[in-house]
Amino acid sequence: SGKIHMGHVRNYTIGDVLSRFKTLKGFNVLHPMGWDSFGMPAENAARQNKQDPKVWTESNIQTMKNQLKQLGLSIDWDREISTCSEDYYKHQQKFFIEMLKKGLVYKKENYVNWDPVDETVLANEQVIDGKGWRSGAIVERKKLSQWFFNISKFADDLQEELNNLDAWPKKVKIMQQNWIGKSFGCEIDFEIIGEPKVNTVKCFTTRPDTLFGFSFLALSVDHPLSKYFDQDPKFKAFKEKCSKTGTTEESIANAEKLGFKTNLKARNPLDKNNLVPVYFANFVLMDYGFGAVFGCPAHDQRDFDFAKKYNLEIKTVVKPYGKEDDFIADKEAYTGPGLLINSEFLNGLKAPEDSITKTIKILEEKKLGKKKINFRLKDWGVSRQRYWGCPIPILYDEKGSYITVPEEQLPVKLPQNINLSTKGNPLSNVDEWLKVKIDGKNYLRETDTLDTFVDSSWYFLRFCSPKNEKIPFDFEDVNYWMPVDQYIGGVEHAILHLLYSRFFMRAIGYENDKFKFKEPFSGLFTQGMVCHETYKDKENSWRSPDEVESDGKNFFLKNDKTNLIKVGPSESMSKSKKNTIDPEKMINLYGADAVRLFILSDSPPEKD
Repeated sequence: SGKIHMGHVRNYTIGDVLSRFKTLKGFNVLHPMGWDSFGMPAENAARQNKQDPKVWTESNIQTMKNQLKQLGLSIDWDREISTCSEDYYKHQQKFFIEMLKKGLVYKKENYVNWDPVDETVLANEQVIDGKGWRSGAIVERKKLSQWFFNISKFADDLQEELNNLDAWPKKVKIMQQNWIGKSFGCEIDFEIIGEPKVNTVKCFTTRPDTLFGFSFLALSVDHPLSKYFDQDPKFKAFKEKCSKTGTTEESIANAEKLGFKTNLKARNPLDKNNLVPVYFANFVLMDYGFGAVFGCPAHDQRDFDFAKKYNLEIKTVVKPYGKEDDFIADKEAYTGPGLLINSEFLNGLKAPEDSITKTIKILEEKKLGKKKINFRLKDWGVSRQRYWGCPIPILYDEKGSYITVPEEQLPVKLPQNINLSTKGNPLSNVDEWLKVKIDGKNYLRETDTLDTFVDSSWYFLRFCSPKNEKIPFDFEDVNYWMPVDQYIGGVEHAILHLLYSRFFMRAIGYENDKFKFKEPFSGLFTQGMVCHETYKDKENSWRSPDEVESDGKNFFLKNDKTNLIKVGPSESMSKSKKNTIDPEKMINLYGADAVRLFILSDSPPEKD
């Protein structure tokens, strides 16, 4: 991005101390540097500066490299790599083809998170508080045909192996555990009554023991049942409203609960006389369980909010220990432990420790449900609708069927001197690149490029053999150096990058006896952020500390004292908020040693 800031200095100085210490102890140390150089931010910056992204990125790399050299870090520059270099991404294209052959890559139509500002798809992990992780735009849901990595195939192993990562911070392991979200519960068939004629709806729940508190059945707007309502103008309008919510659990949890009531009823499998209304609801995800949720408002806050809004029954079936049997969860849902009440033959069971297994046993005996393990982790959508990324090595024939690009034609290179001012993906407009003829047959190239997190999911392997042109890494080199003994990085990578890197190791090792590694990083240290207060001018634009001065009372722009500055909280240094400090100025004033010593001694490395 052009300049390093003090956040980078802190991260690399910690690594440098460790590298020098281990070298003095007689260890062989690999301390390399690479550039994660593809992606939307670089493309946007190049567009704003009316430059080619390649030229823009490479000149920024040179600037940052010079700054890092001024810091005197013990980096092995002979192993330098850059993800936007053809020498790097041709191997990534080979990985893609290999993973496709192994069945670990597939294409399907799916609802995705659409960033309306960057005009690209985002993975669930890239949506924060319902907004795009880069643009900050409110994410929408859109149906597109996309490429996916089958990360969910390894969900169980990714969760289990966290127990063996002894040198990882507990908080990061918990974050990954929650994200993978292994849950044990029950698959239940609910009988449906009414028109249109549907026999049953399948539902996954982790709390079958609360079935006597059942007061509604909620379906995703993408549930197969929705096809019967597609011609209803009210349902169409409801579905359109839902599309403004995005597709992540987080954005859905924070959104207002919306429901569309059908004329169908669902029967409680444990109480045949209990018939409840069936709704479509915006908080139900099609790709979790079966896109259907049984509502028990007294013991789930989301269900409680929905029931309050639509005046549905709230029936309490778990009472806290020490409370009387007439306990009512009427102000908010009660989600803690206790004893079952109002539940006929389940009354008195300890919830949840005894009640869940007992209820599943009853449902299985009556052939109404079966025990099931579910995962929250979804497959990783890797298609991005933008130019500056690794091209996906796929060709489509005139019927829309696809083939992989022949190996001798790899890498698929990005076209040069492209017009970035077009809407959507600029690659769609470059005919000479787009149209290909092989053996007399016409093909169109895939215009989506790969998510940049793919680039950063295997770079550590490339550092082992950075000069090898034929293969991405040499097994002998990898066996010598891997796994990475000490990874140092911000906690913001706790889920995205670290989880994807763990998946990539498994994907490479899948059906490959020579590759013995599962985990990329044995030791993980998450350093604290380097923070600085933020500044905004009267137009509400971010301003850098260099542009601001104070007279002791007010802050204002240096070159315009009428432009008063609003001082915001101290936040993690980021180029988007312009609250960065340039180390070069510090080095020129005090020298590199002083800057490095200060950043290490000012506060413990794990603290902000």
